[in-house]
Amino acid sequence: MRKQLIAMALVLAGCSITEPVVVIGKNGEILQGTATAALDGGSFNVSNGKVSCGGSYNSLDTSPTISMPVLCSDGRRGIVIATRDTSGTSGAGTVRMTDGEEGTFMFARAAAGF
Repeated sequence: MRKQLIAMALVLAGCSITEPVVVIGKNGEILQGTATAALDGGSFNVSNGKVSCGGSYNSLDTSPTISMPVLCSDGRRGIVIATRDTSGTSGAGTVRMTDGEEGTFMFARAAAGF
C-alpha cells in the first residue's frame, strides 16, 4: 500500500520530486546538491565547486534504511547508508568512501538549513 501511495504522489507531482541534499565531511567540508525521485528511479548529486559526487537509488523502495553507491568526479567511490525519519521522505545517514573518508549525509527537511 505504501509503495502505491508513493507512486501516486510522484504521478500527481509531475512524475518527480526534488529535495535538497547536504554532505558534511569530518573535516567540516560541505557538499550541497539535490536528490530527485521519479517513477523510473532516483538520483542524488552534491558538489563543493571542486568535486562532485552522486549516485542512484530505487525511489520506490520504502525500507526505512536505504543504501546508495557514490561515485565522485575525482575517482573516489563509497556508499551512503541513510535512514528515513517518520515522514519517510526526509532523513540522514553516513557516507563512507573507500579511502576511509566519512561524512554525514542529510536529505530533504534534514538538509534544508544548509
